[in-house]
Amino acid sequence: MVRTLVGYAILAVVGVLALKLVFGLVGIAISLLMSLVWLAAIGFVIYLVLKVISPRTARRVRDAIRGEPDPGSPS
Repeated sequence: MVRTLVGYAILAVVGVLALKLVFGLVGIAISLLMSLVWLAAIGFVIYLVLKVISPRTARRVRDAIRGEPDPGSPS
């Protein structure tokens, strides 16, 4: 009987540690995802402002990100 109780206690401790590890990793993943979304939102706002102020420059930025050559540049 004592052996069974000790076994359950060890299993409970291992289970708690496993849950802490899993939820810690999930928390890190969610944190990284939220940081990525935040940076993407900032970039989108900067691109919109650039598009209103200077559409040609915004087009060049978009083409640079897509990897397309700039038609106005000498190649």
